[in-house]
Amino acid sequence: MLLKDRIALVTGAGSGIGKAVSCAFAREGATVILVGRTQENLEQTYDQIAAKGGRATIVPLDLEKELPRIPELAASVAERYGRLDILVNNAAQLGVLTPLDAVEPSMWETLLRVNLTAPWFLTKEMMPLLRRSEAASVINVSSSVGHEGRAYWGAYAASKAALNNITETWAAELSNTDIRVNTVNPGGTATPMRAQAFPGESQETLPTADQVARVFLYLASHASDDVNGVHLNAREWMTWQPV
Repeated sequence: MLLKDRIALVTGAGSGIGKAVSCAFAREGATVILVGRTQENLEQTYDQIAAKGGRATIVPLDLEKELPRIPELAASVAERYGRLDILVNNAAQLGVLTPLDAVEPSMWETLLRVNLTAPWFLTKEMMPLLRRSEAASVINVSSSVGHEGRAYWGAYAASKAALNNITETWAAELSNTDIRVNTVNPGGTATPMRAQAFPGESQETLPTADQVARVFLYLASHASDDVNGVHLNAREWMTWQPV
């Protein structure tokens, strides 16, 4: 029970990495707040957690269209749980892979809203609750293109590069507190987003979302209490076991 009695919030919890991380957290004893835009998908994650005796609650929230509801979500978490120990900013959109000069302004704005503004705003609004934790962990899901630009990935890459930057900034600003802020680069993973980016790729050759979830357990647990402002690659942690 690596996360016994901890309170965690995971965005994009209805599928892919968000679902795998939510289930992993629940297996290790956390109560997980499942945030996502599709009620049916969230219910499937909830059912999987409940079937194994875990605890979770569902919060349908479209981070593209409903950013103004984030303070309402923070207030609800405060009322029900009184604090937040773990925040995973996982939800993201890929958009269309296209040259930068062909990116539609509306798509550019959508990707920045979902991939950058939403994690910043959610972290900002949850900060008072994170400060009530004895050891809070914020985990932002990044990408290799956030560290080095890649042709045709411009809008998505720009949003992830900025997310890396605010992760480092927040980590520095919170260095004297009990809140840590880090990123995870999942790498190629068998998820719906990966299939969208590489439709001809066999997902059987890729690590599963359950496998890459292990690094999230590390960052969420007390094993990483001294890790702050670091960018971790999930593939390097797929065999990690708590001591």
